[in-house]
Amino acid sequence: MNIKETAERFGVSPDTLRYYERVGAIPRVRRTAGGVRDFSEEDLGWVETAVCFRSARLSVDALAEYVRLFRQGGDTLQARLDLLVEARNEMLAERARYDAALEKIEYKIARYEDAVATGVLDWRSGASEPPSRS
Repeated sequence: MNIKETAERFGVSPDTLRYYERVGAIPRVRRTAGGVRDFSEEDLGWVETAVCFRSARLSVDALAEYVRLFRQGGDTLQARLDLLVEARNEMLAERARYDAALEKIEYKIARYEDAVATGVLDWRSGASEPPSRS
């Protein structure tokens, strides 16, 4: 599969795929005799992993480190596990921040919906009041 097809399949740009390859976030892709990248099924698996990890906000550096460790073999299992656990912990912390922000927004929406219906904006009615009324 060429780079354009691969980019379309995973919803990224060809430039992104070139960058991932250049920095080691995906292994080097085999090229045809004419120098065109020819993504194999294994390469597509790496692209899928890279896109997934990046959507989870794993840094490109961490992704490149994961690829480097993977290519070194079984002696790096613990290091790869540690990297993924750290990434998961960062994601969970970020999700907690989003959940807290979402809770505040939901509270404000409920208050404004009540205000639209009643003509009165009352921060004390309904759901418990958050610390700040801004």
